[in-house]
Amino acid sequence: MVGANPYVWNITHNVVHHTYTNIPGHDEDIEVAPGLIRICSEDELKPHQRFQQWYAFPLYSLASLSWVFRKDYKKFFQKSVGAHQSKHPKVEYFNLFFYKFLYYFVFIGLPMLVMPLLWWQVVIGFVILHMAQGLTMGLVFQLAHVVEGTTFPVTNNEGNMEEAWAEHQMRTTANFATECPVSAFFLGGLNRQIEHHLFPKICHVHYGRISGIVKQTALEFGLPYHENTTFLSALQSHYRILKKMGRVV
Repeated sequence: MVGANPYVWNITHNVVHHTYTNIPGHDEDIEVAPGLIRICSEDELKPHQRFQQWYAFPLYSLASLSWVFRKDYKKFFQKSVGAHQSKHPKVEYFNLFFYKFLYYFVFIGLPMLVMPLLWWQVVIGFVILHMAQGLTMGLVFQLAHVVEGTTFPVTNNEGNMEEAWAEHQMRTTANFATECPVSAFFLGGLNRQIEHHLFPKICHVHYGRISGIVKQTALEFGLPYHENTTFLSALQSHYRILKKMGRVV
């Protein structure tokens, strides 16, 4: 009822993104507006991307609209998502279309039928809702994986990653605003993405206590523990990455 298909989400995020985090060509969550936004050196550099640090944020605000009207359908019907081959149970075809159209009816059709509003007023409200949601969603993801220090590792000649999965998560993920209880509450713990990636099945209310152990262990074994102390510092770091990737081959 938020317009997203849970089956597709499980494949794209829980399976693919959490397994192949920040690996170009595998983690499709880092393919944000392909051809418009460049966030790793493996992508081709295009002339207009030198301005991407300015137009990226408005594009992020379209993420939720794209998800509701495009992304789920595209991911569902493409041959594979990353390394995951797409072979879907028949019931998921029904679920995809039934719940999508139910969502369209409840949030667009029904307001037009029962509220004293013109159709374009309903559409404006719907678009503003999703632009706010898309910007929030886009920033939470980008500040967790596309900031200074995080890496975009590539496979070796045999197509394998040479580092252990947990080490990979430490190198490709970052926390932000970890001492802000307001951020932790409204983001459901997603400001502590390192702990979220290492322990995705543990309730986020425990991340704060877990983080001290994770950070100490990382330091003991010489592994990075990427962390921006505030939301603003993480945002500035992401801005600098966008600016750099728009100019450096």
